[in-house]
Amino acid sequence: MRNQPTNAATAKISPDLPLTAEQEHLVQQILTFTTNHLDTAGPAVFTIYGDAGTGKSVVLSHLFNRLQVAARTQADSPLTGTKNYFLVNHPEILKVYREIAGSHPHLLKKDFQRPTSLINQIAKGQIQPDVLVIDEAHLLLSQADHYNNFYGHNQLSSLLATAKVIIVVFDETQVLRMKSFWTEQRLAHLVAPFPHATYRLTHQFRMQASDDLVHWINDFTHQRMRPLPANTGTNYDLRVFDDAEQMRQAVVQRNDEVGLSRIVATSGYPSTLDGGKHYITEGNFHLPWDQYNYTRTPWAELPQTINEVGSIYTCQGFDLNYVGIILGPPVSLDSDDHLQINLDRYTDVEAFKKRDDLTDPVEISQIKQQLILNSINVLMKRGVKGLYLFAHDARLRHYLRTHTA
Repeated sequence: MRNQPTNAATAKISPDLPLTAEQEHLVQQILTFTTNHLDTAGPAVFTIYGDAGTGKSVVLSHLFNRLQVAARTQADSPLTGTKNYFLVNHPEILKVYREIAGSHPHLLKKDFQRPTSLINQIAKGQIQPDVLVIDEAHLLLSQADHYNNFYGHNQLSSLLATAKVIIVVFDETQVLRMKSFWTEQRLAHLVAPFPHATYRLTHQFRMQASDDLVHWINDFTHQRMRPLPANTGTNYDLRVFDDAEQMRQAVVQRNDEVGLSRIVATSGYPSTLDGGKHYITEGNFHLPWDQYNYTRTPWAELPQTINEVGSIYTCQGFDLNYVGIILGPPVSLDSDDHLQINLDRYTDVEAFKKRDDLTDPVEISQIKQQLILNSINVLMKRGVKGLYLFAHDARLRHYLRTHTA
């Protein structure tokens, strides 16, 4: 296997990476917005919208580095002496940002925090932040979660009560759990009382796939079933497999060739947070789910995880070179070729915990189905160079194998 560091997640979002003209303009726009609102009453909010792979995180990485350089080295800057923090509610992504901090002189590991940790430090009077940069804001808790020591009603509301400026990245198609249920409309309603600005990134940077294939993924994950496009991209490898074990072997081969290639799956297979191994079995395919990662290295960069199956909780926000996806039992095709989501076959019980502010059974069912579809969207957009598919449902598998536009 080739050395992994050349493919490491840190290389994909480093503030040393060159920006496009659009990205550079956006960073400058946010810096101006920030300095203009440091001394105004109440918080100001800048929201960056964009689908998976549109370069949101690299923009934030550059932005935060420049904020901290100004805060710590530029005596004539309005940012001098400001206390600024970068938040992300995803432990695997947090590892990446802290690794980046270790190689940049004006970024400290303690600058990068989980939201709950910072909120609790603020409540104890230990921290008074000026500027907050929040990656993956669609993962912020929007209800209390005592398991994670958050006792407020909404993490963004708690942060708005303390900071002067907040910059957030948001993608409603990456909302995966009821306890972090968001929509663009809910977010807009929350920030409406405050000075705010928005920007939407649209260019796909991660996937070397054609626009046709990206549109097909978006349609598929909104239950708009249609044949796979014939044009998937000159440098993009799309394959549909009848056999999950054959797909695994193809992914292993790609991993041997270029590294950072993994098997992932939707929920729908045995999975319990009890510290034991739980296996996904599809014919001759038999591998365990990803194990809890106690190291500082992200799951996808550990060599041994080629023998595990990743989930949305280990892969969200990460680039893989090639991704092989198992679409599990919750996803099927009916006799009229309509995509079905079978809620009774979903095994991720943490995803659907009850919310007091959602009471309509029809609405709840629709939200649950969309959360599952969002998880598929997240997984399908992991691969930079290729996407391999296997469907548990025989009818869906046959459709994907035989229907090309």
